[in-house]
Amino acid sequence: MDGTAGRRAGRALAAVALALAAAVAGPVPGAAVAAGTPGPYDFAAGDRAVEGARTTADAPLLEPGSTYRSALPRGAKLYYRLDLDAVTTAYVSATAVPAAGSTVSATDGLQVSVRDAQGTTCSFQATRFGASRSPHPVAAWGAREASSGHALCQGRGTYYVLVERVDATGSSPDTWPLELTAATEPPLEHAGATSAPDTWNSASPEPPDGHPVDRAGGAGFAGASPVGQGVWQDRLRPGQTLFYRVPVDWGQQLAATAELAGSGGRSGYAEGALTLSLYNPVRGYVEEAYAGYSGTPASAALAPLPPVAYANRYGFADPVKGMRFAGSYYLAVHLAAQTAGSFGPGPYGLTLRVRVDGTARSGPGYGGQSVPGGLFEVTAQDRRAATAAGAGGVGTTELRVLAVGGIGAGTVILAVLGVWTVLARRGAPQTRASAQKPTA
Repeated sequence: MDGTAGRRAGRALAAVALALAAAVAGPVPGAAVAAGTPGPYDFAAGDRAVEGARTTADAPLLEPGSTYRSALPRGAKLYYRLDLDAVTTAYVSATAVPAAGSTVSATDGLQVSVRDAQGTTCSFQATRFGASRSPHPVAAWGAREASSGHALCQGRGTYYVLVERVDATGSSPDTWPLELTAATEPPLEHAGATSAPDTWNSASPEPPDGHPVDRAGGAGFAGASPVGQGVWQDRLRPGQTLFYRVPVDWGQQLAATAELAGSGGRSGYAEGALTLSLYNPVRGYVEEAYAGYSGTPASAALAPLPPVAYANRYGFADPVKGMRFAGSYYLAVHLAAQTAGSFGPGPYGLTLRVRVDGTARSGPGYGGQSVPGGLFEVTAQDRRAATAAGAGGVGTTELRVLAVGGIGAGTVILAVLGVWTVLARRGAPQTRASAQKPTA
């Protein structure tokens, strides 16, 4: 199937999917999205349902390479379980998704820790909604690091993941949907440095210039749209979060800036209106930047980050420790819901400037494979997808359309998916351009 035929098939299939979903399920979220309401978070297709436990005795098992969907009630502390060998490093990420319209404070958020069977804390991270005070997906990660550089939490056995919700007085009591991922990293064939590099270029790089390329962001980690070095543009509504993924190889240095266009003459001020967050290949939080908005163009730029290096894990700050492996790094751009009060519902013009400096180097020499496979590498396919104009079209948009019909339209959606699969196989070059790493 050539490119033109593939696009026609994709558009035709999308129309069929929408019609069938509407006929079976009646009004669906897609109608709201089309009318201008920010869409919900897109959970990964095939998420496995799991219920967190109040005690370690009942903690359910999380298997590396799998993605799970759970729920986090107000004030909850929930346990999950990992069964690990003595030499593999394990990572777990939790993404909380408060409902649109709910109330959150700057200090509300999520805490994730990993503990051994004796209760010793192996790792801990907390993320907050921060200056935006706007409900949007936030993620935190935990790890059991099998390394000679760590004295605690070594050895084969059972480890526990504790996910905690932090709420301030007056915050909405709604239960937060939760997405969990688990992954493992193999040991090195030969031991390397046990301290983070102490010298690297920490000067703020000049954002790339040039004609922007249209690139529609995804609505979750699983549907993140590929972008590489360059200037990308999209549209963003108050309350909406858009996800993009950037391939960054060993030795390369990532920089990113998000710019929000002017409001067209309206005045006012929205504190922390624009948030740019960075997550690493295991969905671990790295850093974020905020910008207030007064109706004139505003920008949020990530602080300088070190080049990707295995030894960064031995650093002290999140922006260093998070840049520990090659792979797809995620940029999440959020526009605070309260922006609509002063400046209207939008959409607003968004420009994303991405810079990747440095020549790709060989990896640290793993003595095995990650789970899921290929998680800590950048392929030629990844690079092509990140630079191709219009990448993500058939592989992302149509699948998202199929998801809006809900469970009630399941039989119809499965039938349409069967047709889509045939078309996708015939148009494999276009579809593969937006393929995800297995964690999605």
